[in-house]
Amino acid sequence: MRKFICTILAATIVFPSAVVLAACEDRAERDSYRIDAEYFPEEQKLAAKMSYTFVNDFDTSLTELKFQLPANAYREGATYAPVSELYSPAAYYSGKSYGGIEVKSVSGGEFEIGGEDANILSVRLEKEIFPDEQIEIAFEFETTLAKINHRLGVGENVVNLSGFYPVLCHYSGEGFQEYVYSYNGDPFVTACADFEVNLSVPEQYTAICCGNVTEVAENGNKTYHVIAENVRDIAFVLGENYKSVQTDAGGVRVEYCYFADQAPEETLAVAAQSLNFYSRTFGNYPYSRYVVAETDFPYGGMEYPTLSMISSKLSEDDRTVAVAHETAHQWWYGVVGSNQFENAWQDEGLTDYSAALFFNASSFGFTGDDLMRGAEKSYRDFFSVYSQLHGETNTVMTRPLTSFTSEYEYVNIAYGKSAIMFDRLKTAIGEKKFINGLKRYYETYAYKIASPEDLSSCFGGGNAAALMRSFTDGLCVI
Repeated sequence: MRKFICTILAATIVFPSAVVLAACEDRAERDSYRIDAEYFPEEQKLAAKMSYTFVNDFDTSLTELKFQLPANAYREGATYAPVSELYSPAAYYSGKSYGGIEVKSVSGGEFEIGGEDANILSVRLEKEIFPDEQIEIAFEFETTLAKINHRLGVGENVVNLSGFYPVLCHYSGEGFQEYVYSYNGDPFVTACADFEVNLSVPEQYTAICCGNVTEVAENGNKTYHVIAENVRDIAFVLGENYKSVQTDAGGVRVEYCYFADQAPEETLAVAAQSLNFYSRTFGNYPYSRYVVAETDFPYGGMEYPTLSMISSKLSEDDRTVAVAHETAHQWWYGVVGSNQFENAWQDEGLTDYSAALFFNASSFGFTGDDLMRGAEKSYRDFFSVYSQLHGETNTVMTRPLTSFTSEYEYVNIAYGKSAIMFDRLKTAIGEKKFINGLKRYYETYAYKIASPEDLSSCFGGGNAAALMRSFTDGLCVI
């Protein structure tokens, strides 16, 4: 996610039609989420039932599963709020408002809600599950939406639905990781899974999402049946006044859904052109459809697999940069995952630099080199300011989101310094080797969660890895 002017977004929308969404690899046995939900606008609530199938592909048996509850960051009294005080006025457009998730029942084991900030749902399984075994757990829950321009909430113009359901925690060698929410960055680490969702909404709404979609209208409601395979999560945007334009980009259907944009064809062109560029440069986009959706957001926007949200508040140039950035996220986050909580630079900086490569190969009145000069100036100004205020500046890139003291620090480290690192790396090893390294990264770690070491190894290790460590460990001076 990009929070300031130079950041980038993309989006995915679904209008009444069926579109096939197919990944480029054969379907393996994956976890699956099957959700039946209905949205009640008068109460600002989403009532849902979810059946989750867990496939134990770890090398150990488990007696407990843990799930993130992102929706509880919006509750009153949350320790880790979804937005900072700086952005609260833009987000809470009608004053403070609260939401949250109420888990009514869980079958398949005993459950409790805990974690550092009521953000973890623990399910103690009725029986131990061994490697290669499966278990199905059923949930019933109700998610209340705050009035907020954000990932999850009732905005000024539309309704954003993401993180509204329990999401399996990231599993590492140390077990399930209980990450708290953070207004800096994207505090989500998710494995690819299959989704099947039935979402019922009042007939005046159009639902925007990813996947193979069919729609049935009955009794004043519309029910959207969505199937999305091999994606990291699923999200919806609900709106009453959307218009759309669409085009084709190398066989991919590209759509732009908007309600305020005065130049929608130009925005659509950025999405299609950048999608084509990244496909040629890094590897083919693996889905048949890509959508950019204008929405209510206090900063640049937010990416989801084949669906990204872009703020309606952006200027023309900022929207152009945002769309290119979020489109690049379809490669770096959507297909190749990383730990966004511990290493936000790994997808954000690479996404920013991918957009810079695109703008150097395009004609938009500014170049990628212009953006990089701006990023370097911003970073040096940040370093100077923080050094004067604090006597020193922490420039380590590999650290959790909660360690950043401000959004100013986060953006300059996770975006700016990381993009500068990739630019220096391209100069050091040569453009051909650099691009081949990114192609190798995309091909090798598609649908996986890659570590920083996985990324550096794709450039050949050695001097490339040393250069990257000098940046990530905070040793180099820019």
